[in-house]
Amino acid sequence: MGSTPNRSPLAPARFPDLPVVNGVTFATVEAGVRYSGRTDVMLAKLTASTTIAGVFTKSTTRAAPVLDCQAKLGGGSDTPAAILVNSGNANAFTGRNGQASVDAITAAVSSVCDVPQGRVFTSSTGVIGEPLPHDRVTAQLEALNKSQSSGAVSDAAQAIMTTDTYAKGASQRIVIDGRAVNIVGIAKGSGMIAPDMATMLVYIFTDAVFEQNALQSLVSDLSDKTFNCITVDSDTSTSDTLLMAATGASGVNAEGDDGFANGLHSVMLNLAHQVVRDGEGATKFVEISVSGASDDATARTHALAIANSPLVKTAIAGEDPNWGRIVMAIGKSGALADRDLISIKFGDVVVAENGWVSPTYVEADAAALMKHDEIEIGVDLGMGMGAATVWTCDLTHGYIEINADYRS
Repeated sequence: MGSTPNRSPLAPARFPDLPVVNGVTFATVEAGVRYSGRTDVMLAKLTASTTIAGVFTKSTTRAAPVLDCQAKLGGGSDTPAAILVNSGNANAFTGRNGQASVDAITAAVSSVCDVPQGRVFTSSTGVIGEPLPHDRVTAQLEALNKSQSSGAVSDAAQAIMTTDTYAKGASQRIVIDGRAVNIVGIAKGSGMIAPDMATMLVYIFTDAVFEQNALQSLVSDLSDKTFNCITVDSDTSTSDTLLMAATGASGVNAEGDDGFANGLHSVMLNLAHQVVRDGEGATKFVEISVSGASDDATARTHALAIANSPLVKTAIAGEDPNWGRIVMAIGKSGALADRDLISIKFGDVVVAENGWVSPTYVEADAAALMKHDEIEIGVDLGMGMGAATVWTCDLTHGYIEINADYRS
């Protein structure tokens, strides 16, 4: 179980150099939760004054760690906090055992790290339906507590991976009134990726000062513009969690600052795109933009219908500019559209306009574009000002192979 899948062809060249965020430290360990020969637990410790916001899966079969995190949000920030994540086992659909495992881990972290149990947040990712061997995690807490380092964020990104082919990180440095603050984020995600929220684990840290309600509002708003605009396979996970921690260690208040909001948006969008680029078996990164809809919500519905269509995604995998499948996806979405007003583009190649193939269309031009690693599909519905953009990947034999063998 310790083997690493081949690195995605869409992966960045290397893990980025991430700055230190004052007020948070990290440590990882090989606990043998499910994997062997690799780290699978990470512990982040956060200073007192840290505020924490979160966004979670909307699945009705949410895992116990998700429910526990949701219940703890909004608490006081005058005490230290901690985030513990394990990979290999999702602790989902495990009945009463699920909460029992969460309670055991959070109580142990509280005791070892001198953090109130109500300020210990946990996440689990991996196989669904198997009890979490939490004793393997708690047995490593002393070691995790003693090996904390402010520079170990890249190790943390490695430890939270499951079928990911590479660790994911992003950062921004923002200057506010002449003083710098850092934003650093890590994520895992490769399959079971769809909006609501967007199927992954994400942890973002900043040394800026934030009240919890202001941080929560910003994180929720930006999640809708980033993580809720990606899809790999249309499947929403039981375990999606995004936690953002603002340690306040810089002393710089970032509430209401547009530069900080833009920087956070950049980090979140970068991580969201990296998840798509690591989609299980992916060979193409695809941007789908829909304009001319009656409103933004309608545009989003059409964009996701295109992005989630197995026929569209397999055509992209086969480098086939089959625009008829895009027409099909628009028609099945259930949202308002008029067949005779639709225009479609692949990159800068106009494929169809006003409900019919464009008189200037040359299929060889579109076919050439489909060979690119990154593909843009544009749709204009010709009905209004509504617009939306989503990101997805192709659907290949690799996706089937990975998921057919996932538990073996």
